[in-house]
Amino acid sequence: MEYYCLMAGLPDIKLSDTEPGYSIAALREQLQAEIGRRDEHLLHFLFLRHDCQNVVRLLKDSEAELETIGNYSREQLQELIEQAAEVDLGKTDYPQFLIDFVRLYAERHDEQGWYAEDEVLMRYYNYCTENCKDSLMRRWYQLNYDITNIMTAMIARRQGWKVADFVKGDGEVQEMIRTNDTKDFGLGTQLPYFAELMNIVNEEDPVRKERMLDALKWEWLEMETFADTFSIEAVFAYLCRLEIQERWARLDVEQGRETFEKIIHDLRGEAQVPDEFLR
Repeated sequence: MEYYCLMAGLPDIKLSDTEPGYSIAALREQLQAEIGRRDEHLLHFLFLRHDCQNVVRLLKDSEAELETIGNYSREQLQELIEQAAEVDLGKTDYPQFLIDFVRLYAERHDEQGWYAEDEVLMRYYNYCTENCKDSLMRRWYQLNYDITNIMTAMIARRQGWKVADFVKGDGEVQEMIRTNDTKDFGLGTQLPYFAELMNIVNEEDPVRKERMLDALKWEWLEMETFADTFSIEAVFAYLCRLEIQERWARLDVEQGRETFEKIIHDLRGEAQVPDEFLR
């Protein structure tokens, strides 16, 4: 199914924009009236990430304010949490990984060094890579999954921790991180974005690091859908970019514009792997 009118009517967006031309909530409402049933199911995976974040909020505070663009209402998420407490839970309408996460939270939420937000996010990406049937969307989730694993592994290595204890999943990248002792885990020639990612890993400013990471993902989305303007994949990529842009636009104005424009310029240049990964 092609979305000619929808995509033609959406404003162009740049990562450096300080005023969102559209909102995720408004676009999702518009999609509900235009999107096909199969495509609606595909986008369910995208909005499920907000449900994951809302589950963590409810586990920490049952009265917490929730994001409104997930797939499930507050009442449904509370039901999910209640179901997870049942010993012999039968068939459920909710993703099993979320049920499993709620049970794990009950065991580990007070454990030092265990972060619920990180745990549920990794489980979410794993779920999407295994269950989403669209190739581009699945590769997007895999990109995020791999990047998170690589960055986590780098942090663990610098801290002197056992890297394998912090790697999630059983894919090719995860296996290389667990078994390859070289500085780049053997991934330097395997992943086209590795050079950019290593520059991000070496960035000391945490805010700039997050900006660089989002810029890398933004560029990936643009490149993957450059010649694909009206498909559900183009809609998906627009939603992902809009979400990134909307989040940063809320944080600052002129500084964000200048920073992102420089980051994008640098990403489009010749990326070099830092010397320490070549020795």
